[in-house]
Amino acid sequence: MDHSLIVRIEEIHISGAFPWIGPGLVDCQVNGYRGIDFNDVPPTVAEVTAGIQALWRDGVTSFMPTIITHPLEQTVELARAWNRSDVPSSVRESIVGLHLEGPFISCEEGPKGAHEARWVCPPRIDLIERCQEASGGLVRLITLSPHWRGTSEFIAAATSRGVVVAIGHTAAHESQIRQAVEAGATLSTHLGNGTHAVLPRHPNYIWDQLAEDRLWASIIGDGFHLPWNVLKVILRVKQHRVYLVSDAVALTGCAPGRYRTSVGGEVSLHENGKLSMGGEESTTLAGSATPLKDAVARMVYQELGGLHTIWDMASRRPSMFWNLPARAGLAVGAPADLVLFEYAHGTIDICQTIKGGCLVYQRIS
Repeated sequence: MDHSLIVRIEEIHISGAFPWIGPGLVDCQVNGYRGIDFNDVPPTVAEVTAGIQALWRDGVTSFMPTIITHPLEQTVELARAWNRSDVPSSVRESIVGLHLEGPFISCEEGPKGAHEARWVCPPRIDLIERCQEASGGLVRLITLSPHWRGTSEFIAAATSRGVVVAIGHTAAHESQIRQAVEAGATLSTHLGNGTHAVLPRHPNYIWDQLAEDRLWASIIGDGFHLPWNVLKVILRVKQHRVYLVSDAVALTGCAPGRYRTSVGGEVSLHENGKLSMGGEESTTLAGSATPLKDAVARMVYQELGGLHTIWDMASRRPSMFWNLPARAGLAVGAPADLVLFEYAHGTIDICQTIKGGCLVYQRIS
């Protein structure tokens, strides 16, 4: 019997309070986690393992390490760090693939977000090939701005190599977005973020991506990156073509204070969990310090959907987009990637995390 798969589901009638059970969370944008930085020096085997174990504690059974904009050689070395043969199989199996968020983005203030403009450059397929060689073929997602000359040719070349291309950190106009989609782009990265502070009423690149039915969208549901009413609109427009990401950085789970990080430089982690560049008054975000489970809990609390629906948006939905075996959810034959959790008053507490049929986290009462 293969214990890595769900082999039987039974309905039983019980009394008393028991935890919820759901498919493991799938987080396709993680820059670092609970003290482990994926964007500073290349993480060691111990750091890769510790980062994944920290994700397990928060209910994430599959994730995409995300590498943001760096000098080209550093990007290659950061990709190489994930080509590991000396980590446990459950650790390797938790890695969906690598996400290169840059350097082919807009260098304009606003769209560039926390990325450093000096390392931004036009799309280069040779960088993708070098990262693929270094990582052992792990690169699965590239986020770019389609304003660059030659973007359509780059997208066609990348997708022919099995890499998904997303639009993000962009100031592209309508025809450039349309051409990118026609060339093979299929996703908007954290739609509504990585944008100018002020946009024309219409047209603008957010409306263009919202209206493009061929684009899925990832969104950050922490309550800081987007107002709840904007999230509500995106959910209604995109419907089943949207999934949640955390955009978590290394400061996730750390104490409030001032820090210096590889994502954003000097940053402030506020008491309420908001992470911003510069001082306390800054409105420019430096990624997120909110675990994906907490974003799920907050969205449910804000009545953007029921617990089943929002949990699905952070587990089965990304699995469906990425065609992962976990897309079946809680079904016979699906991977035994499971989470037992408690939900109350806008808070989710993880009781157990199971990866491939093995218990990888157990809460100590």
